[in-house]
Amino acid sequence: MKKQLLTVFIFTKINTKRFFRDKLALFFGFLFPLIFLFVFGALSQGNNNISFHVALINESSSVAATNLVKTINHDKVFKVNKTVTSLSSAKQAMINSQIDATILFNKNFGVINRLTNQPEGTVQLLYSENSTVAGQTITSLIQDSILKHLNSKYVNYTPDFKVNSQQLNNHSLTTFDYTFAGLLGFSIIGIGIFGPVNVFPELKKQGILRRLHTTPLKVWQYFIATMLSQSIIGLCSVGLQFLVAIVFFHLKINGNLFYIATFTVLSIFMILGLGLAIGGWAKNERQAAPLSNIIVFPMLFLSGTFFPRFDMPIWLQNVTTYLPLTPVIDGLRLLTTEGKSLLQIGPQLGLVFGWFIIIYIIAFQVFRWE
Repeated sequence: MKKQLLTVFIFTKINTKRFFRDKLALFFGFLFPLIFLFVFGALSQGNNNISFHVALINESSSVAATNLVKTINHDKVFKVNKTVTSLSSAKQAMINSQIDATILFNKNFGVINRLTNQPEGTVQLLYSENSTVAGQTITSLIQDSILKHLNSKYVNYTPDFKVNSQQLNNHSLTTFDYTFAGLLGFSIIGIGIFGPVNVFPELKKQGILRRLHTTPLKVWQYFIATMLSQSIIGLCSVGLQFLVAIVFFHLKINGNLFYIATFTVLSIFMILGLGLAIGGWAKNERQAAPLSNIIVFPMLFLSGTFFPRFDMPIWLQNVTTYLPLTPVIDGLRLLTTEGKSLLQIGPQLGLVFGWFIIIYIIAFQVFRWE
């Protein structure tokens, strides 16, 4: 038994060294996930600040219009397009979706009413059919915030109905917190599937696996050695992503690092079974590449890797719950951002173990040395 375990240890060491000596493998194992991390991190930070791109056209010379133009220009919610200066160019910009709406002060805005001796006027807001939601939101912002403040200078009144807001002490997920778990899943599926799929056909082509088959090496030993080496690589990659996320995007880890590491290793073991099955069955790259893409891409788009599953129809959410990658991403999200323990993610652990058994039964059946 000791000799068998020693063989596993030796092949684990060999596989790990082979990975870190392969520049292409290092790129796809470490740098490629980091590129996605920076891209989605930047997008997530931008989404936290809600703003609208508008054109601001002032045809009035009144003091009220001038003050409102200054207020809108300094309001962070509105991103005023300075290059759009006429109504015709504003309409064209809305057709091209360059701006969400156009705010127009006509010539009579702010003119003194002779009966009340007070300035009055109506802000014209123009928006296209494709920007209906943005237009309605901007209308509410101008009416309830900007104009309400202006009207209060001329008319004093006490509202009969009020809003009382209260902040809860519960932690909620930011856009980046939610996305980060999906990016970890993307990294795991890359290490678990694309690694063996790229390596095994090449080893068969070179005749290395055929020569290994002539030795006392068993399939289970080779599988365990590959699992251990890939888990070491995966933990390094995931650890690097955590470091970058904390330093550059201020990720707050609410969970236990041991739980996160344990679940990450289990997830790598399970996903790796898919790579072992595909790479072990395929005779060459022409067979391995299409099959791996057929399996990987549906999971990337349906398991919540880049897009939240709660935006999907209910029936599709129910179906995608049982994809192999879904419990991995959901479990990492619960552990990392919500501070759950391994016992509290029982459904996700159950699915991971269930898929582990199914996948490795298939992998042992279809694996071939040449």
